[in-house]
Amino acid sequence: MWSRCLRRKSLQILLLILSFIFALVVGIQSNGSHSSTEILWDTYGVPHIYGKDVPSAFQAFGWAQMQSHGNLLLRLYGEARGRAAEYWGEEYLKSDRWVLTMGVPERARSWYKAQSPTFRSYLDAFAKGINAYALEHSNLIDDEVKVVLPVKAEDVLAHIHRVLHFTFVVNQERVAGISEQEPPGSNGWAIAPSRSASGKAMLLANPHLPWSDLFLWYEAQVTAPGIDAYGATLVGIPVLAIAFNDSLGWTHTVNTHDGWDAYELKLVDNGYRFDNQVRAFETKTLSLKVKQKDGTLQTQPLIVKRSVHGPVVSEKGGKAVAIKVVGLDKPGVLQQWWDMARSQNLKQFETALKRSQLPMFTVIYADRDGHIMHLFNGDVPVRQKGDFEYWQGIVPGDTKSTLWTKIYPYQDLPRIVDPPSGWLQNANEPPWTTTFPTAIKPDNYPPYMAPRFMDFRAQRSARMLAEDEKITFDEIVEYKHSTRMELADRILDDLIGAARKQGGELARAADVLEAWDREANADSRGAVLFAAWAEEIDLDKVFSIPWSEQSPRTTPDGLADPKNAVAKLEVAAAKVQKAYGALDVKWGDVFRLQHGDVDLPANGGDGSLGIFRVLKFAPTSNERFRAVAGDSYVAIVEFSQPVRAMVLTSYGNATQPGSPHVGDQLQLVAKKQLRPAWRSRQDILSHLEERKVF
Repeated sequence: MWSRCLRRKSLQILLLILSFIFALVVGIQSNGSHSSTEILWDTYGVPHIYGKDVPSAFQAFGWAQMQSHGNLLLRLYGEARGRAAEYWGEEYLKSDRWVLTMGVPERARSWYKAQSPTFRSYLDAFAKGINAYALEHSNLIDDEVKVVLPVKAEDVLAHIHRVLHFTFVVNQERVAGISEQEPPGSNGWAIAPSRSASGKAMLLANPHLPWSDLFLWYEAQVTAPGIDAYGATLVGIPVLAIAFNDSLGWTHTVNTHDGWDAYELKLVDNGYRFDNQVRAFETKTLSLKVKQKDGTLQTQPLIVKRSVHGPVVSEKGGKAVAIKVVGLDKPGVLQQWWDMARSQNLKQFETALKRSQLPMFTVIYADRDGHIMHLFNGDVPVRQKGDFEYWQGIVPGDTKSTLWTKIYPYQDLPRIVDPPSGWLQNANEPPWTTTFPTAIKPDNYPPYMAPRFMDFRAQRSARMLAEDEKITFDEIVEYKHSTRMELADRILDDLIGAARKQGGELARAADVLEAWDREANADSRGAVLFAAWAEEIDLDKVFSIPWSEQSPRTTPDGLADPKNAVAKLEVAAAKVQKAYGALDVKWGDVFRLQHGDVDLPANGGDGSLGIFRVLKFAPTSNERFRAVAGDSYVAIVEFSQPVRAMVLTSYGNATQPGSPHVGDQLQLVAKKQLRPAWRSRQDILSHLEERKVF
């Protein structure tokens, strides 16, 4: 027995020695002449790209995205071409009409020509990497998406154009007035040295997007001459959109930005009335090809009309609606993101930002020098009248007084650097509440710049920062995973008191709510009942004290109609009892993290409840729900020497069938854990899964 143990021990030592030698050899080869480009894949499927030059790094990034998301990437590019119905059938016809009516493919071709020769070569290299992977690994790509090949740089630009301008700034559902869901969201924090326990600035990046389609994040590290950045981008985008390096980092949140308007036109003969004249539409007829079930193609015309405002999206009853969208003349967003990631200090970073090529998104920034910044970034039209709410509706299109032609320059946007508070936050609310004491005054800006409100998630966000004088790195990790319901803290005592007065089943419901920890952790009992009650009520009408700018972090408050609130609790309790057999069912028994064979209890919930750790759920079966959106990419960064960073990509860093990284990080999500960001070659080689040399 002892000899077997010795042999086993000797074998383990030998394997360790061989692993060390392999890592050493790889390190020597890679750190030598830099004559080759390589991708080092770590054990979470994150590509660490080392480019001998910048074009080679872009090419490797294209290759990496194909290995991780090839089927999805090609499908997205096919959609951005406006040819998805031609490739895959009638279900994509609506998408094609939108993309072509908005002029996405045509504009992408002009954007490609507008790139600098150097950056154009980078985009060509990215497309080259995609095509090279597809050629070498054709067997790993679904046959139905191969029709998109070969990919061109114009496809890359069409994709980013569709994502930014015609999904985030405006999308088809919003134009049609059928979108009832709140837009995708995010959390972002920047903490100055004065509030950091280590004396170093810290950054939290935490976007909340759907866990599918063009919203998927892809985590990567890109190293080449002039750059060493770690972060994430949306699948199909060739540069990092949220990133950090040894000197600085930034994140984005979806801001309360109005970058499009709908104009009502009065039709006259074959034209429309504008400024006391009748104008003719610019009209173009395009051909849409639609793949039939038998594989044949049917061609149908698409007539695109344009007014001075922009494309016409509807006509009815002698009237038409046209839309105008910002940023269509700005083709440089990819180079701007690239240069942001190459920056080494605030001045260089803002030099890139001032190009104003990114049409929307708040920027939250921190750096090694201790600076923090909040920028309400975006193309904000200079309008002659109206407040934010006015421009949310359809405005008259027969007068030039509503037709904006100018955009506010960078220096006129809401912005704060190094506030006295030492912290900045944004949870998708307007910029006015980014820190306290208030640093950006809304009265200094036109009323249409942004609305005025602070919802419960933002209040929870500000509370955690304001109540901690010296924040440690570990505390940020803890706060980031907070499932405390700010809504419950605000109103639960009133609800419990009102329910107790009714007695009977309502008293039992009150007992459950009183014993509840006010969190949405997997083992929280009472959270399901409270969330069910919140579904029944109208949050805009439930409070006796409305939200106030004078008390933005403690209002709204109080039950306006206790009798009605209790009646809604009775309805919610009956539903919960019927569905789960108990009022105190565990949150994690109802809300799940599911992917393939993975089925785990979830923690977190909807931001409208005031939960900072956001997860959104869709119904499955047996009255259960699975996470489909919310916490997607997370990065917590401390600008120490060396930089300390923890990260997570909730759903894993791949979607290709057979990849071990599809859903492999859900266990960490369930445990409220992050993973170290491996950035040094030594760490990467110690966790090496695969190496690709070009």
